[in-house]
Amino acid sequence: MRLRLALTAAVALSAFAPAAAAQDMFIHGGTIHTGVDGAAPVEVVVVEDGRIVWVGTERDAPAVVSTMPRIDLKGATLFPGFTDGHAHLNGIGQRELTLNLEGSASVAEAMQRLSDWSEANPEGPIIGRGWIETHWPEGRFLTRQDLDAAAPGRIVLLGRADGHAVVASSAALEAAGVDAGTVAPDGGEILKDGSGQPTGLLVDAAEQLVAGLMPREDEAATRRAYEAGFRVYSRYGWTGIHYMSAPWADVPLLERMAEEGAAPIRVYNSVTPDGAEALFASGPRSVADGRVITRAVKFYADGALGSRGAALFEPYADRPDTTGLMQMGDEIVPVYEAALRSGIQAATHAIGDRGNAEVAGWYHQAMENVPASERPNGEDVRWRIEHAQILRPSDYGWFQDLPIIASMQPSHAIGDLHFAPSRLGDARLDGAYAWHSLVDRGIFVVGGSDAPVERGDPAIEFYAAVGRRDLSGFQGPDWRPDEAVDRATALKMFTIWPAVASFREDELGTIEVGKRADFTVFDLDLMTVPIADIPRARAVWTIVDGVVVYRAED
Repeated sequence: MRLRLALTAAVALSAFAPAAAAQDMFIHGGTIHTGVDGAAPVEVVVVEDGRIVWVGTERDAPAVVSTMPRIDLKGATLFPGFTDGHAHLNGIGQRELTLNLEGSASVAEAMQRLSDWSEANPEGPIIGRGWIETHWPEGRFLTRQDLDAAAPGRIVLLGRADGHAVVASSAALEAAGVDAGTVAPDGGEILKDGSGQPTGLLVDAAEQLVAGLMPREDEAATRRAYEAGFRVYSRYGWTGIHYMSAPWADVPLLERMAEEGAAPIRVYNSVTPDGAEALFASGPRSVADGRVITRAVKFYADGALGSRGAALFEPYADRPDTTGLMQMGDEIVPVYEAALRSGIQAATHAIGDRGNAEVAGWYHQAMENVPASERPNGEDVRWRIEHAQILRPSDYGWFQDLPIIASMQPSHAIGDLHFAPSRLGDARLDGAYAWHSLVDRGIFVVGGSDAPVERGDPAIEFYAAVGRRDLSGFQGPDWRPDEAVDRATALKMFTIWPAVASFREDELGTIEVGKRADFTVFDLDLMTVPIADIPRARAVWTIVDGVVVYRAED
């Protein structure tokens, strides 16, 4: 065994730092959950050159480890590295660099933040995100009049938290040429008031009407956003992220960052459709010993539930004039067929019951048209539906039979519980956020956060999966409590199942000899503390490939 890096240099870190050479380490002094089915916690993990070489008791550890640097957990709890199975790395970074309206308790508070930002940043357009009206006492969407009063004369674009709607100021609408006569593009909606004038809210495809007003970023600005995203996610304890809708143009930058040691956590890219043809031609790509892998394309079938863009078979219970918005049709099938022939994974956003059923049917058609003998991966395609949020129970069979990986975000259920019953009506809740029902059928349910739609905190996601209650403890009488999962299942949702979904279960997802040394260490034991205490857990160490990339100051 060789000492690759002095431990003192690594453990001095109090925040994100660029990756260094893999090191040897002897980890002890706390509870260690391996994530292996049925296995009890262990006392010691030994790492050499970034790989796990020993798991067991301290008494039985090889004698040579007595010379290795030691990490004393001091009572903290070590897990296999947590991976966010669905998030938007650029958006996470941009949230740190632009107007963040997350947590605004009212229209008034959101607009006060806008006013303060406008005063502090008097030049250029104002870009922000994170507002959501479902808890607001005003009980309504933002309007252009709200924005005009808070930032008079300014071009303002404020995205709803779910990313499926944006409210634009009057100046922004005028600059984009959007007025009473503008027709919404297919798959989009322009909300209008009683006099036929735009309210400022643009839903799904209609967001593109103002996209040209967004400031153009150079590579340096894009890199700053990724660096900010990496800092946040290292601090939260994530060792990996499945980056959904990764801009194809940004893939070379992320790959360079990985080769420079500036990507501290793993990135599994699912790129925007504009990169599909090039990715199909190249096949899967990987750099820096797998630190950044690009192997999937992200498609959008429908919109979001909160903005009533999710495609439903029957009208919305609280707005009978709409069934939501489909973003594509069966013209996607030849694209899926090309993905199969090139060994590229399909990851398709679908939230409404119709959206999910349509995607499952298109997946089935593509797989029927391209036999396994014509696919690099044979039967092992591991295609995903992102969100799989509202299903008809009769459609669970699609996920079993094809099969389809359900990539779901537990925190959506504890936020949506305040409005989903009114959107859907009681009957459709039987297939809503149905983690337990899917797991019971042997379906892989990959846990993610959808940050920056949600906070992106792994402790909150774990809590949501096992508690199915909001952070105040509220659940409501009809929120299908049986769809919560046990803690062992929740752990799989954020460790081994994301590894399966990224074709890396032989290297990641559990603490076993031969696997990569990716660990998340929390100050609380998520497996034993009262459920209500889980959201208080904080990451104190984040270790990737045997390198400490974050250590809490205290």
